[in-house]
Amino acid sequence: MKTLKIPKYEIKEYEKLKIISQIAMVKEKIELFEKKYGCSFDNYSETIKEEETEKFEKWDDYIEWKAYVKSLEELKQRIKEIEDAKDITVT
Repeated sequence: MKTLKIPKYEIKEYEKLKIISQIAMVKEKIELFEKKYGCSFDNYSETIKEEETEKFEKWDDYIEWKAYVKSLEELKQRIKEIEDAKDITVT
């Protein structure tokens, strides 16, 4: 049985690249909403909560946009965890 040797930094870089590609897709979705409504999520969030009548399309967009923002935060946190990882286990 031969041993395969891969440096830790290569494993970390590979994992980061996978997440970076996910981040790119999420950012594209967020940018679509920013263009559609001409503002950031925080501004949109304030605006929609102040409206007196509920508009379903706007609320659907709000929920979806919020999910993308949360996903982006989680992906960025995951990159930080990979960068800070000291031990790597291959399973």
